[in-house]
Amino acid sequence: MSRSRGKRYDDVPKLNVKKVFATIIAIVVVIMIIISFRNLLTPKQNLTKDVSTITTYFPVYENNKWGVIDNKGNIVVGLNYDEMVVVPDENKPIFICNYDIDYNNETYKTKILDENENQIFTEYDKIQALENKNNDGIWYDDNVLKYEKDGKYGLIDFEGKEIVKPEYDNIYSLEGIDHSIILEKNGKKGLLNSSTGEVVIDCNYIDIQSISENYENGYIVKNDENKYGIILPDKTVVLENKYDDIKKVTGNNYYVVNENGTLEIIDSSNKVILNKGFDTVENIQLDNFIITKNGKYGVINEKGEEILPAKFEDIKFSFSDYYIVKLNNKYGVVGKDQKNIIDYNYNSINYVTSGDFLVAEKENYKTDIIDRNFNVVLEDIIISELNTEIGYLRIRKDDDYKYYNFKFEEKTNKEILTTNTLFLIKENGKYGYENKDGEKIVDCIYDDAKEQNSFGYCAVQKDGLWGALKSDGTVIVKPTRNLDNYLYIDFISEWNRYNDLTFKAYTK
Repeated sequence: MSRSRGKRYDDVPKLNVKKVFATIIAIVVVIMIIISFRNLLTPKQNLTKDVSTITTYFPVYENNKWGVIDNKGNIVVGLNYDEMVVVPDENKPIFICNYDIDYNNETYKTKILDENENQIFTEYDKIQALENKNNDGIWYDDNVLKYEKDGKYGLIDFEGKEIVKPEYDNIYSLEGIDHSIILEKNGKKGLLNSSTGEVVIDCNYIDIQSISENYENGYIVKNDENKYGIILPDKTVVLENKYDDIKKVTGNNYYVVNENGTLEIIDSSNKVILNKGFDTVENIQLDNFIITKNGKYGVINEKGEEILPAKFEDIKFSFSDYYIVKLNNKYGVVGKDQKNIIDYNYNSINYVTSGDFLVAEKENYKTDIIDRNFNVVLEDIIISELNTEIGYLRIRKDDDYKYYNFKFEEKTNKEILTTNTLFLIKENGKYGYENKDGEKIVDCIYDDAKEQNSFGYCAVQKDGLWGALKSDGTVIVKPTRNLDNYLYIDFISEWNRYNDLTFKAYTK
């Protein structure tokens, strides 16, 4: 099966699966796949109902054509298109279809369909979703759509109401930043907040960048004189355009600027806090600054006093007065008194803010979880899932899965996955499913399986091949699909997840 998404998508970078925990997930997938199957499927009678009650939509690909399905696997938009049908918001039935594509002349037509394949927004021409991306993948602005008229561009909302008249030379997302739409007119740039539909920055600047990954921290603007300033989303001018450069680092109302050849840390009143004792500033937390000096990392406070000497290969903020540091290519934790709290034994350490704990990776993809008292509460585990929304860890240890909340209390899958109707069980090295009452719905005959997903489907493996069960335990896809090279295995009805994690789509 060809995996091309269409020529206009071929230049999109692949997901860097080595970031954060994606490498661990990939290794877990490999471990799952190498287990062999020996038994047959014997589901029980239908005792459950579908899990998902909210309709969502996803692009699908089959036989070199694209369409759209809903979360029950129903085809909503027929597989008739050469390029991926864009679903800007998976919760809204708005589907952007390109057709009559001439790749040589770079021309195409566009139509917008609803869930009944009726054409909508016909009063607007060449409607496009505003694509955005970062290292983790592609997404679309879920508030506004771009359209063209007489060579100019405007914006409409998802109800078809005009938000911005077609008077701009170009409109596009500020890369990597939510709700931030760049407007270009007469060679100048402005910015619109798509969540409010309000123009935050008029088209008076030759460049606009975000100062951080969070749009609420504001935007760096550059004027005709190549001077930089900062404007907040509420239109407040924090720093006037008088600086030679402004670094993409901020915190606690501090900014790092270059003025007349001198790098300075200033506050929002333009008061210079520090202008010596460092080469660069990498991060800010409260009144402390991670700096570099002669190629090494250290920490100083707002008085310029040394917290940690500039001798480290990397430093990251942790909780309280503790720092994650790298020395001799290994990570540990030190306090502000420069005493070692965690020895340099780890390949990486990351602080999970929502859980207030450290994730410390060792060799062979094994991981320790360390609480704020620096106790190793989970040792030599493989993280299968770290869910910061609900607040739990799903880990694999000794060839078994376990759940823990962020208090590190072991929980059952029923206690964690409260909306599920089927729950994974294991007997004699094989997997099956039971319901909330503990009644076995699917016998333990699988060598590997996944918990029921939010749409009610369960991925199961037999003899190295994958299939799927419905929410009542019956087979919807026999284990016949070789997904050895897939980084993420998931099903919606007869459709399995497309093997490209930079965007969410399904295939067969």
